[in-house]
Amino acid sequence: MEEQIQGHPYLSGNFAPIKKTRQLTQCTHVGHIPEDLAGGQYVRNGGNPITNDDLGRDAHWFDGDGMLTGVLFRRGDKNKAISPEFINQYILTDVYLNAKGNRNLKRPLLPSITTLVSASLLNMIMAVLRTLILVFLSMLPGSRKAVKKISVANTGVLYHDGRALATCESGPPMRFQLPGLETVGWYNGRRAENEPSWNNKAGFGGDGQMGFMKDWTTGHPRVDPVTKEFISFHSVFVRPFVYYSIVPPARPSAKGIGEDGYVPMFDIPIPGVSSPKMMHDFGVSARHTVIMDLPLSLNPMNSFRGRPVVSYDPTGRSRFGIFPRYEPRKIQWFTTNPCVIFHTANCWETVSMEPEAETCVHLLACRLTSASMVYSAGALTPPTPKPAPPEYAEEEQCRLYYYSFPLIRKGSDKTPIIRNQWALSAIPFEFPTMSPSYAMKAARYMYGCSTGTTYSAALGRAAKINYLAKIDAATLVARGISHPPQHIKGCVDARDLDEVMQGVDDDDPIKLFKMPEGWFAQEPRFVQRAHAETEDDGWLLTYVFDESQLDDDGECGDGAVSELWVIDARNMTDIVTRVKLPQRVPYGLHGTWFSEDEIAGQRPFDSVRRELPKAEVDTSSYISIVRDMVEKWVG
Repeated sequence: MEEQIQGHPYLSGNFAPIKKTRQLTQCTHVGHIPEDLAGGQYVRNGGNPITNDDLGRDAHWFDGDGMLTGVLFRRGDKNKAISPEFINQYILTDVYLNAKGNRNLKRPLLPSITTLVSASLLNMIMAVLRTLILVFLSMLPGSRKAVKKISVANTGVLYHDGRALATCESGPPMRFQLPGLETVGWYNGRRAENEPSWNNKAGFGGDGQMGFMKDWTTGHPRVDPVTKEFISFHSVFVRPFVYYSIVPPARPSAKGIGEDGYVPMFDIPIPGVSSPKMMHDFGVSARHTVIMDLPLSLNPMNSFRGRPVVSYDPTGRSRFGIFPRYEPRKIQWFTTNPCVIFHTANCWETVSMEPEAETCVHLLACRLTSASMVYSAGALTPPTPKPAPPEYAEEEQCRLYYYSFPLIRKGSDKTPIIRNQWALSAIPFEFPTMSPSYAMKAARYMYGCSTGTTYSAALGRAAKINYLAKIDAATLVARGISHPPQHIKGCVDARDLDEVMQGVDDDDPIKLFKMPEGWFAQEPRFVQRAHAETEDDGWLLTYVFDESQLDDDGECGDGAVSELWVIDARNMTDIVTRVKLPQRVPYGLHGTWFSEDEIAGQRPFDSVRRELPKAEVDTSSYISIVRDMVEKWVG
């Protein structure tokens, strides 16, 4: 379903940023809160630009200062009931702290992704020059915060080794504290700012001149549910274009000083990537890693070739690089038709002995057939693509795809070839989630979001989530292997949303939860029942919003509110809990569930980041006066 929105669609309605933050605030709820949620907290990240005066500027859904929004399910004492509490806080990045209270800035410090995909060379140069000037000015007296890292930390959240982390491609992870969501500091893979220092060695990025770039960490690092290793890649603009890091969990030293058993791998080059790419996600199995070299470039040099910095080539090729987790130099490249993948759902491997020993890596991913989503999320009309070869032509879609990559044995002269690649279902499918304890192995169920149109909304409109989907991937993969659909363009289950909704089979491999008319959801997160009997025995948590609260101009009033729904993940029908929130939650990006044990097991820290009070800002010196004048001129 699409709704016409006045003004910029991603600065309007429930996409618009909110102005108020709250400390933990008790909420009312309807229904029964499962005991499995007691003591845990659901937290979701997303962009919420603090500098938002210029509503006519370039803007994109993926822009904005990171804001964490959470619901804590506080465990009651003795026989008291579980009490949900709402909280939302900005992530206090360098960019945010520099902009907070700065009346000189009328638009964000960083160029919008919309600018990167659409601006002329002159406008691009001006936008980048403005950012460089503002970063330089931030180093001078009178600045609220020196901008040493340009990340807004607005994409994802995860838990690793006693730390809750917020992520974004343009910088390292940022540690924050649960349940109050206070910002602790940047995490370099060894320690975070404001933690007791046990090691002064460099982490992500190293100490060289390129260190600032090599600490750019994907928005979707993985944490192995068995080894607890943090696995990530770092996409940069210069060769080799991608680096790779593995951070194992640390163990306290028996002497109480330093930590033992801690041998991280930082910034290992990935050979064979063809050029700078807009690389958002990857695949990680128990023993292998999948890097995707797709024809969606993120290259500043494009401007000098007459192309946008972010550019998609529909005549290019998609390449999947597979390598053993600890040995990127053994990468094998598989090539196929062009596509765009922002999110992978799961990755695992199998080993067979017949007719000969073979390791095969399997990947489930949300595959788009064009880059139009990048444009529509910035209210832009996608450029007319150059004609693609007929064998590449596909309808506009975003579907859950299955890939299998049989690895070539050492010494073989065979060329790596993808054995299977086809969609499991024809319904639109994005923002995947699954049971974390089943990740990196052959899991059965995938959950995600769907919409009555595609994820590439028409100009002036915004794609919104009005279905949550549950896909029995194991059943559909087995069905596809038994009766293979057309390679690349085929689909195992060709039913559309309406046909799936009309189904009455209890064993249907696709189940849909349809939102009530006028209500829209966000990315769900699966929480497993404490003593689960099956993989899908658990709950889906998602923020929802009733758009009947919008006024005639499609805007939200100050009294607009959202809810957090807890949905039975087995039957995809029952809403077991509706938590009434004290304010609305803008449509955002990625979240996760933090268990009671994880909250209790957080590492100690000495202090948190804080906003600089106005009285502490030096505005009297000559340098600060000049700085203020220049900032106002370029702001």
